[in-house]
Amino acid sequence: MSAVQSVGPQALPALQEQVEQIIAEAKRQGASACEVAVSLEQGLSTSVRQREVETVEFNRDQGFGITLYVGQRKGSASTSASGPDAIRETVAAALAIAKHTSEDAASGLADAALMAREQQDFDLYHAWDITPEQAIEQALACEAAAFDADPRIKNADGTTLNTHQGCRVYGNSHGFVGGYASTRHSLSCVMIAEADGQMQRDYWYDVNRKGPLLASAQSIGQRAAQRAASRLGSRPVPTCEVPVLFSAELAGGLFGSFLGAISGGNLYRKSSFLEGTMGQRLFPEWLTLDERPHLRGGMASASFDGDGLATYAKPFVENGHLVSYVLGTYSGRKLGLPSTANSGGVHNLFVTHGVEDQDALIRRMGRGLLVTELMGSGLNMVTGDYSRGAAGFWVENGEIQFPVQEITIAGNMKDMFQQIVAIGSDLETRSNIHTGSVLIEKMMVAGS
Repeated sequence: MSAVQSVGPQALPALQEQVEQIIAEAKRQGASACEVAVSLEQGLSTSVRQREVETVEFNRDQGFGITLYVGQRKGSASTSASGPDAIRETVAAALAIAKHTSEDAASGLADAALMAREQQDFDLYHAWDITPEQAIEQALACEAAAFDADPRIKNADGTTLNTHQGCRVYGNSHGFVGGYASTRHSLSCVMIAEADGQMQRDYWYDVNRKGPLLASAQSIGQRAAQRAASRLGSRPVPTCEVPVLFSAELAGGLFGSFLGAISGGNLYRKSSFLEGTMGQRLFPEWLTLDERPHLRGGMASASFDGDGLATYAKPFVENGHLVSYVLGTYSGRKLGLPSTANSGGVHNLFVTHGVEDQDALIRRMGRGLLVTELMGSGLNMVTGDYSRGAAGFWVENGEIQFPVQEITIAGNMKDMFQQIVAIGSDLETRSNIHTGSVLIEKMMVAGS
């Protein structure tokens, strides 16, 4: 069987033409303004379990969404169909919705003068010439390496190789049309260890724009097995207040929650614990959080945001102080502030880090908890109160002593941010947020 056919930059002209047709149809039907996003995506997903092939899936999706305005009234509709009839009917549906919505002074397109004028190539597209047979072979090799890594690995919970490529084009009635092609490839492995009547599962994975640059199948399988086996013998600890070290792959979630709290939607609805904190010191003075949207090959690089505005590098936190909210055009208008070109989110967030790796931070912590898994979504965005089920490892005298489970960690996020002691050099680079492990001075650990 051949490799997946590419959906690359060569598809962009046809999608741009489609955007222009949809905008023309919206104007013809009476919209005063409109914006359109068209996408074409395809991918291959292969999963194996217990040395058997479970699934081989090929998908190809195309569709568009339109938001149009009749004065200050707004309507949106989307479809997975294409062609003149689909365009006409979807525009009509959005128009019918707009006529039934109330006027909103903040609605409408972003200022035409702010549209992105230049669109750079950030090297985001790298089709992977891999056949389904080769994908299966890699997934099986990954799982086999996991089984071979430790005799206590008794079962597998799925090893999956995904390769995805797509094109997205956005345009609006200001005459702006922009688009880019991108790829995302990943390999993940979930294994189950068993000993003395206890079973534990854990995982490992890698993600890359370029398939051949993924970590080796063997190393991913071995890491998944080691993580699962290391959790055998887990037990709760007595309730205490101790330092907590979040592993790098979880630490991004702390900063993701922070971005949610300074995002326009939560701020204008007055549902954020950080409302009104602009200019205040929220973190230690050595900490900076900055966005770098123009990184070559970045997992979230983009020339323009969801409103067509040119993205730009900027700090959100500088020397511990909040210096910018996360705003799109609509939320900015609701707050009486300019957009920060973050409609649709933040592009490549970098967190200040030190030179100590995770082992060094464990030594620095002395006695406390290393958290490697979190359960549930326990943040109250209004108050900042944070409570999550957790698992990880208990540390004494700067060394891991035993695995821990069935505990809850709790604190208030405002306090947690202020009490960050150090951030490790073990950077997590697989996501939009680049951070190392985060050591927090003290949190409540509720156990037995």
